[in-house]
Amino acid sequence: MPARPLILSCLKLASAFALLLLASPSFAAEKNIVFFIADDMSPELGCYGNKAIKTPNIDALAADGTIFTNAYATTASCSASRSVVMTGLHNHANGQYGHQHDTGHFSCYPNVVSLALPQVMKAAGYRTGIFGKHHVAPTEIFTYDVMVAEKGRNTRELMENAREFITAKDDKPFIAYIASADPHRGGPQLDIDGSPNAFGNKPNRGSIPGITEVFYDPKDVVVPHFLPDTVESRAELAQYYQSVSRVDFGIGHLVKLLKEAGLYDKTMIIVTSDHGMAFPGGKTTVYEPGLKVPLIVRNPYVQQRGVSNAALVSHTDLTPTMLDFAGGLDREKNAPIKPVDADAFWKERGISKYENRGKRYPAYHGKSWLNILGQENDATRTEIFASHTFHEVQMYYPMRVVRDQKFKLIWNIAHPLPFPFSTDLWAASTWQAQLKKGENAPYGQKTVGQYIHRPAFELYDMQYDADETKNLALDPAFAKTLEEYKARLKKFQETMGDPWAQKWEYE
Repeated sequence: MPARPLILSCLKLASAFALLLLASPSFAAEKNIVFFIADDMSPELGCYGNKAIKTPNIDALAADGTIFTNAYATTASCSASRSVVMTGLHNHANGQYGHQHDTGHFSCYPNVVSLALPQVMKAAGYRTGIFGKHHVAPTEIFTYDVMVAEKGRNTRELMENAREFITAKDDKPFIAYIASADPHRGGPQLDIDGSPNAFGNKPNRGSIPGITEVFYDPKDVVVPHFLPDTVESRAELAQYYQSVSRVDFGIGHLVKLLKEAGLYDKTMIIVTSDHGMAFPGGKTTVYEPGLKVPLIVRNPYVQQRGVSNAALVSHTDLTPTMLDFAGGLDREKNAPIKPVDADAFWKERGISKYENRGKRYPAYHGKSWLNILGQENDATRTEIFASHTFHEVQMYYPMRVVRDQKFKLIWNIAHPLPFPFSTDLWAASTWQAQLKKGENAPYGQKTVGQYIHRPAFELYDMQYDADETKNLALDPAFAKTLEEYKARLKKFQETMGDPWAQKWEYE
């Protein structure tokens, strides 16, 4: 064959091969993010030491990344917590004090748009998608390029809904925010007849299509310290475990999807929950079982694997961390390099500058933990704060918390009121069984009466009493410690613009 035709043929083959490579998943954009948030899931997982529950996919992800053992929500309430996740701001500052839906109608202040996750990620050059539970307001602030609502409890289908977005051939990296309904309590059934809540599970050991369900015997579950070891709590925990295992199945399918698309080593995966499990003593409280959450992170660009990190981290850290990973965080200012201009944003949408848009938000309350992935601790993270005010609209019970590795102080601002219950937790057979026995009946390591009636301050020694069993607030030996932590809490409230800081002066 003459040399020239041979050269042309080789060039054509090379061009065709190059086009084939460009069309393959391996040419997808780098530094993608999948953020997965479960609904009411505690760190009762295999990788956190629970030997009874089956979560092999989450455990495998933890073994391939970093597991945070001291990760905290700032409030154990679904809507309020998600607003913190998506803004990096505490609820008392972002304005979403409670549930977004129905009668609650809580919403973030318009100026929050300058720091909001979907907006700053778009400004950083990312495609944005949300799949599953949204539950924050206003929609204009928390609008993603692609928005697909979840229907039901099919975690496989939830991941499949994100497939097209994740695998799209695009030069832009993506952030996929995926939120499951599991393991939230099922409804609308009431459990006061003594039957366990099904937590979204099918009756008679049925299976959701496409899901390999895991069934549990109540005698095999591990009853956490804050619950009574009763027939009712064990029956409900068995149902809860099944719902958690369904979350695990979804995570496994997600990892499979990413690997098939050649994206697993180009995507940071974050797995967490909005707050702790939906049992009285967990959800809606600021006790450890309410605020402590799982946080498992696999960053493919970090070499260390299977690391357990004990640093105190918070949900306020999530948005700045994801923005940091995207290269869009000004670390010195702790703010977006390209903040959204709130005035221009709302002018375009016809909202007058004279309406209450909230304060200006120059920086995040949380800080990125991207630089400590693969490490075992971070000595600079000395404390976390919590800020709870509402769950459902009738549940006004403001609580503020400061916690470090030594002590935890809870201020029950409305302590003369009985602790309010969400409708699903009040109806839980775990609670109702003990309530019927009277206020002296045991409930975990408290009594029913102690759970309902709270003191103004609760001070716990977290080194020797991690289960929060002995309130030291009235112990003269800890009077100085109490005053120190009160001062720290008050300073935090004043610095972060908490309207409830005024309660120190007149109540």
